[in-house]
Amino acid sequence: MDDEVTLKEIEQARDVLKDVVRTTPLDKSTRLSERTGMKLYLKLENLQSTGSFKIRGAYYRIHSLSDSERKRGVVAASAGNHAQGVAHAATLLGVKSTIVMPESASPAKVDATKGYGARVVLHGDGFEAALEMGREIARKEDATFIHAFDDPKVVAGQGTVGLEMLDSEPDLDCIVAAIGGGGLMSGIAVAAKSIKPKIKIIGVQSEAFPSMYMAFKTAKMVPFRTQETIADGIAVKQPGKLTYKLIRKYVEDIVLVSDDDIASAIFFMLERMKMVAEPAGAASVAACVAGLVKERGQRCAAVVSGGNIDMSLLDQIVTKGLEREHRLLRVTVQISDKPGALRDVVEVIAKSRANVVGIEHDRAGQKVRIGRAEVIFDLETQNQEHTKTLISLLGKSRVKYRVG
Repeated sequence: MDDEVTLKEIEQARDVLKDVVRTTPLDKSTRLSERTGMKLYLKLENLQSTGSFKIRGAYYRIHSLSDSERKRGVVAASAGNHAQGVAHAATLLGVKSTIVMPESASPAKVDATKGYGARVVLHGDGFEAALEMGREIARKEDATFIHAFDDPKVVAGQGTVGLEMLDSEPDLDCIVAAIGGGGLMSGIAVAAKSIKPKIKIIGVQSEAFPSMYMAFKTAKMVPFRTQETIADGIAVKQPGKLTYKLIRKYVEDIVLVSDDDIASAIFFMLERMKMVAEPAGAASVAACVAGLVKERGQRCAAVVSGGNIDMSLLDQIVTKGLEREHRLLRVTVQISDKPGALRDVVEVIAKSRANVVGIEHDRAGQKVRIGRAEVIFDLETQNQEHTKTLISLLGKSRVKYRVG
């Protein structure tokens, strides 16, 4: 099957997609370049239609169907981005679509998939269970199953990302992209290596789901025990057979990033670059920032593959990021349960110029003595030095307090 994914096929996919997908920017990031020591560019597929690169492979695959196949419809399984890509592509081409999503799928992604015109079926606790159900529905309804990554047409469609990157910056030395099932990485690798054989290709996986990493390092496709991860878009237990062959052939290395690495990258991009990336989409940037891509001085491009992040998760990431940088802290103080006692503490906080973003007052807790009260302040500070000033003022005021 790997012979079917050629530069010619990817170029044909680009012709089909030219009026359907956006040619997303390849922007050089001054801030990330300074931080990583590389000349780092970002391929912004988070700005793509449906919020990720998935529309490319989905549209090209469905476009290739015969008239009779289109009449019977398509089925896909996905935790989110492939679901939206297939739903939108099918609707654009006048084809009915059914998408099987895990029961744990983000409600926002489920609603978005329905909004693109698909029938959504919720099944199972992960991608593999949804995949099995999707194939069963396709058999029963005589529909075409659109695999998320292990399909030559899908890989060719994703490979158009690689063409665009080298069109924009022919002198790239290295491309970094996340790997779930491997469709994006495979397509980019075929395109880039066919045009520029000496370019270095580096894949990134979540350390909680290192399926392709383990296969790449051991040359064996074996199931691997997985853990929970915020990067659900690359949480794939079993690599594709086609994508595994292509990655073994074209990719130099695969590295693993932690959820903390990913969250830090999302926080940095959001605050410093005003850019929203989902966890899977930020994995490539996380690898660069964490120092796992050792290409100092080289022109490297990291693919920001998607921007479909749940608002509740984004809120958590921002809160944790502020805490990590000592710009948000929780201070618990004990005071006398008398009028005016709280004012003294508030005056200390005001003197430090910290901002109160939340306050809780507890008089009845089991650990609160009679005649006392416990007050919990959520405080926003400017930086670590500002936090030290606040704590110093609390200590000088002889207020009984604890941080955290």
